Amino acid sequence: MSRIMSESGKAARSPIMPRIRLFLNREGVAGWLFILPVVIGVAVFTYAALIYSFYLSLTEWDLLRPPRWTGLSNYKTLLTRDEEFYMALKNTLFFVVTLVPAGIVCAMSLAIMLNRKIRGLGFFRAAYYMPHITSTIAIGMVWLWIFNPDLGVINTVLRGLGITEPPLWLSSVFWAKPALLLMRIWQVTGYYMILYIAGLQTIPDELYEAASMDGANPWQKARFITIPLLANTTFFVTIMLTIESFNIFEAVFAMTEGGPGGSTNTLLYYIYTEAFKSYRMGYAASISWVLFVIIFGLTLIQFTIRRRRERERM
Repeated sequence: MSRIMSESGKAARSPIMPRIRLFLNREGVAGWLFILPVVIGVAVFTYAALIYSFYLSLTEWDLLRPPRWTGLSNYKTLLTRDEEFYMALKNTLFFVVTLVPAGIVCAMSLAIMLNRKIRGLGFFRAAYYMPHITSTIAIGMVWLWIFNPDLGVINTVLRGLGITEPPLWLSSVFWAKPALLLMRIWQVTGYYMILYIAGLQTIPDELYEAASMDGANPWQKARFITIPLLANTTFFVTIMLTIESFNIFEAVFAMTEGGPGGSTNTLLYYIYTEAFKSYRMGYAASISWVLFVIIFGLTLIQFTIRRRRERERM
């Protein structure tokens, strides 16, 4: 009986002991020493910062005096009495609703066009990808000139086409958001185009050949072969573009500073102005946590819808 118990005890300890030995041997210690700086960096600059920012959201702090505990008053003010917050949320949702579908359509269309053997293919792919790795501030300076109402390229072309009073673009409450949207689509399309090209290269050519033999036209091939087989890529791109749309900041900072009349003030730019212009760090932290909850909730909904669709197909 004691032998059986000892053997069962050894069996129970067997999954744990090899891990302890692996941790204590030279290779295990060397491995932990190599990853220790990264672990410390993530712990301090990510998780500790998150905890501290949540603490700040429950305080009133102007950077000069110690934080003063106020509880949920920041969230109460934010959700019940802050009209500027809701204007920034509305502007941000505009970019989410427009940038996500437009980015997907443009990126997929470019990927389909550049996923074939043409002369200068590498040049075109690099040219479309280049805006993504270029500084947004530098790009913003260029687009400020492009959208200039008097000397800009766009209005010069519009006047050449006979339009005597072209839009004022960044100086117009109505046209400022579409102008920023156009600039962001141009900037991010190249990156997601590369992702779609990678997805297109996993689709067997035999499917298109079989479709051609059945008399399918290019639109039918795209509808029944390309788009369904790129569903996983589109799901990833949708999530990334959604997060990116909520985090629009550099373009607003460089081109409009939230104007005119608050028409381009986004949540991230509102956090910046509250923290570093009004010195309301606690209030800015509460806005950032509300933004986190919104992004996390939307991402969770997207994953839930995706799983439900997969189960229905099975």
